[in-house]
Amino acid sequence: MSNPSPDTVSTTDRAGTHVPVLLAEAIDALAPRDDALYVDGTFGAGNYARALLDAARCRVVAIDRDPEAVRRGAALGERYAGRFSVVEGRFGEMASILAALGIAGVAGIALDLGVSSDQLGAAGRGFSFRLDGPLDMRMSGDGITAAELVNTLSETALADLIYVYGEERRARRIARAIVAARAKAPLTRTGELAELVRKVVPSIGGIDGATRTFQALRMEVNDEQGELERALHAAERLLQPQGRLAIVSFHSLEDRRVKDFLRARSGGIGASRHRPTPDRRAPTFTVLTRKAVRPGTLELARNPRARSARLRAAERTSAPPWPAERGREIAA
Repeated sequence: MSNPSPDTVSTTDRAGTHVPVLLAEAIDALAPRDDALYVDGTFGAGNYARALLDAARCRVVAIDRDPEAVRRGAALGERYAGRFSVVEGRFGEMASILAALGIAGVAGIALDLGVSSDQLGAAGRGFSFRLDGPLDMRMSGDGITAAELVNTLSETALADLIYVYGEERRARRIARAIVAARAKAPLTRTGELAELVRKVVPSIGGIDGATRTFQALRMEVNDEQGELERALHAAERLLQPQGRLAIVSFHSLEDRRVKDFLRARSGGIGASRHRPTPDRRAPTFTVLTRKAVRPGTLELARNPRARSARLRAAERTSAPPWPAERGREIAA
C-alpha cells in the first residue's frame, strides 16, 4: 500500500511554497548538456525547468495542462530568453505537442507526477480536503468533476475506484456512506466530503482519513494513470539515443507502472521455466536506477512529506520503439 502525504502527494515547505522532491537526483540522472533539448512534462512551479536551464546552456520545452501554471511560466521565458517555452497541454500528448513545434527528438524528459502545492493551496480548485471549496479537482478546468463522480457513480463503482486508486481498505464503507449522503442532497463541497469520509476512516499517524479517497478521485478526474501510460510510450518515441528519462512518482500504482515499463523495455523480462518464450524485441532502454531512488535522511528531515517519493531513470538505446500493444491505443 502506498504511503500518501498528509494532504495528498504534494510537498510544501512551512511557508506553503512547493518543494520539489529528489530534484538534484533527477537532474543528475538527466545529465543536462549544452545545446541539447529537454522536456519538463509537468511544469507546475517550474522547479525542474529552472534546474535544467541552470545546469547547462540547454533548451527546455515545458508542458502543463493547468492554464495557471502556463501563465506563471511567462516569467521564465523572459529570464531564459530563447531557451525556454511553455505549452498548455497534457504530458501524455507530448509527442504531438512537440511535433507541432517541429520537434521530433529530445535529449531528456522529466516528469514529476501528482498534484502541485499551488493547486492544493487554491481552495477554489477543490483538490484539498483541508480547505473547503467546490468539489472540482480538474487540473485543466475541463472534463468531469469530482462532484459528478461522487454523485453519479454506483456504490460498487465508487468502492472500486477508491480501493484501486486510493488503496483504501475501507472503500466499500466509504462508498456506502457517500451514496447514503447524496440521497439526501448532492455532495458539492470538499469540506462536506472530507468530514463524511473521516467518520468512516479515522486519522492515523498524522495521515488524514480523507487522504486516500481524495487521491483516488483526483486520479480518476484527471486520468492520471492513462496520462502516465501514454507518456511512457511517447518518451520511447521521442528520446534520442542516449537520451534520459527521469520520473518522480508518489503513488505505488504509478511507480509500479514505471518500473514494469522500464523493466520490459530493458530486457528485464526473459525466459524462465514459468515464461519459456522471452520477448525477442531489442531493448529500448537501459535502466539507470536498479532500485527506485528514495529521499535521503536530510531531505526527509527537511520535508517529511517526501517520504512516499520514488525516482526511476533510464537511458534510451538506439533500438526502434516497440509497437503499441494490441487493444491499447497510444496517443501520438
